Amino acid sequence: MKENFGLYLILTDPVAGYEKCAEAAVNESIRYLQLRMKNAAHEEVVAMGRRIKKITAGSQTRLIMNDSIEAAIESDADGIHLGQTDIPIPEARRQWNTDGKIFGLSTHSMEQAVQSLELSPDYIGIGPVFPTQTKQDTDPVVGIEETGRIATGVAVTSVAIGGINADNLGPLLRSGVRNYCVVSAVNRSQQPAVAIRALQAIWKSEVF
Repeated sequence: MKENFGLYLILTDPVAGYEKCAEAAVNESIRYLQLRMKNAAHEEVVAMGRRIKKITAGSQTRLIMNDSIEAAIESDADGIHLGQTDIPIPEARRQWNTDGKIFGLSTHSMEQAVQSLELSPDYIGIGPVFPTQTKQDTDPVVGIEETGRIATGVAVTSVAIGGINADNLGPLLRSGVRNYCVVSAVNRSQQPAVAIRALQAIWKSEVF
């Protein structure tokens, strides 16, 4: 069964602070909250993960760690998001053999999305949909039409990612996308709850 939850929020250097953004996500009932601190020391990532887990504990919001299986385990996160060149999902599951953990995987084409099904990820990311400055060495832009084709064509929950904001979210949702990820659209706001509500209002108007 594909999930339909709308916003998946990635936290990367939020101007309002990690914990304030995490609190906003919990208060707005955001399903997934990913911690992505690419250039931070392992200990710093784990410490922040533990602080955010205290905020999300007992809520509908699931804490996902980016890339590092060690950080995910040590922070007792709810799951991990892996890229195409990170540790393979089967090995990640072997190392983190705990019931209920969530394993997500980035994909950048229909071919990768279809191939990912063999690994039974809980969800896949599709992108980058649009050009983005929040990630270095990005893959080629997928575009709205192809992102929608992938999202509707694979039998797994998917999340569109890459350069998504309030201005382009509507057309993306009309392509068949049901879940979307943002970074800058919330991280650059001093009022993350306001930014989240504005995005989810667009999602609700297009999807329901």
